[in-house]
Amino acid sequence: MPSTFLKALSPMVRIMPEVKAPGRKVSFREKAIWTILVLVVFLIMSHMPLYGVNQAAITDYLWAMRVILASTRGTLMELGIGPIVTAGLVMQLLSGSKIINVDFSDPEDRALFTGGQKVLAMLMTGFQAAAYIAGNAYGSLTPENAVLVFAQLFTSGLVVILMDELVQKGWGLGSGVSLFIMTNVAGEVMYNMLNVVDTEASTGLPKGIIAAMVSNLLRWFGIGGAPPVDASWLLIRDGINPSIFSLTVTFGIFFAVLYMESMRVEIPLQYAKYRGMRAKYPIKLLYTSNIPVILAQALYANIIFFTQIIYNTWNSAGNNPFLNLLGVFEKDTASGRLVPIYGLARYITPPQGIFSVLTLEPYDGWFHVIFYSLFMIFLCWGFSRIWIDIAGIAPRDVSKQLLKSGYIVPGFRRSEKVLERLLERYIPVVAGLGGVLIGILAATADVMGALTSGTGILLMVSIIKQYYEQLAREQLRQMGGEGIQGLLGIV
Repeated sequence: MPSTFLKALSPMVRIMPEVKAPGRKVSFREKAIWTILVLVVFLIMSHMPLYGVNQAAITDYLWAMRVILASTRGTLMELGIGPIVTAGLVMQLLSGSKIINVDFSDPEDRALFTGGQKVLAMLMTGFQAAAYIAGNAYGSLTPENAVLVFAQLFTSGLVVILMDELVQKGWGLGSGVSLFIMTNVAGEVMYNMLNVVDTEASTGLPKGIIAAMVSNLLRWFGIGGAPPVDASWLLIRDGINPSIFSLTVTFGIFFAVLYMESMRVEIPLQYAKYRGMRAKYPIKLLYTSNIPVILAQALYANIIFFTQIIYNTWNSAGNNPFLNLLGVFEKDTASGRLVPIYGLARYITPPQGIFSVLTLEPYDGWFHVIFYSLFMIFLCWGFSRIWIDIAGIAPRDVSKQLLKSGYIVPGFRRSEKVLERLLERYIPVVAGLGGVLIGILAATADVMGALTSGTGILLMVSIIKQYYEQLAREQLRQMGGEGIQGLLGIV
């Protein structure tokens, strides 16, 4: 029976545009074509500026979250996937905490839940677009321009939602949200490696670290018209621009996540009816995946966003000592960013490279680094422990699922309580430890100045791994390996 909340959303669900699921088997080639087409549209929207907006007057409120929200400042992708992710998290929290009751085995409930999530994503798109305009993110707009900008942001948000739905419903590979995040993060990494457009004033070398190394090597051979710099200078550079050190940190985090993704505890199982059929229930070290760090970053971003609004609206002169504790900002005219210089907002903003932080402000810089890192690790640990209950992957939920599927643990009675006590030895400990390690990796990447945000690297690695596994499954299916695939899953 659908909950009252879902029933209230059902009239809006019926009028929402929808991508129909394929009524036939979609070939791997066709899925690849649709995925590439969706990606091309996303990239076009990411480079198409908003009409009626003065780009020089734009204030960038969410610059710290741009990468993982797959958004681009001043373009049709200004909001990125923020509304979709927010709506998804809200619906998961509501259903996981039993505030709304959803029976996912009931097709009607499942359809209403999915449709309600899409409706909520559209409402969030409208709310965020209105908040940007009301908060003067685009400067002072005439009423006509304000309506025009809102229409562009709302329409773009609808297109993104439909593209994500198209990919998820079987026309493409994976999900649109994962595809957009991976593209944005990989794009920033490649930009910081190969950027030849922007150069450093002191040396004339490109800001991209790989481009700078190649350019400096050419200077050693007399090509480039300038003397080469000492190779050791590229190791750290100025502490802000990409360097060999930041490149090493990025790849170190990349391989560390891959290694931890492969670590797991396996609990032996056997099918109750057929004792010879054995399986294993894997409890991965990263049991809650990247959800804890996403939630932590979302909390950081919302605090920074609302403190910016409060500062601009009620405390632009910085005369209120209480509001100053929340955050004092100054605008970087070159980038349009509101950079926190005091208060809570400053200490939850990524340090952007430990060498630049400690060089500019040695004492306060150490406090910034320590506070940001410890708070990030604590949040990831806490969210990881909470998420296992919300997402239905706690010991009691897993024990019910396994027994319902007909599995038992050899040597133990077929009892839900017995199996739950066994799982409680592993799941809470592994989930907490995984959350701590994810927090350490994310904080390390941010503090050490990796080529993109720590959260971005974690998401990119896990998404690439998911796509690799899905591509392998698709190829196996194309070769008629459905039976083999099922067999491999239980032995």
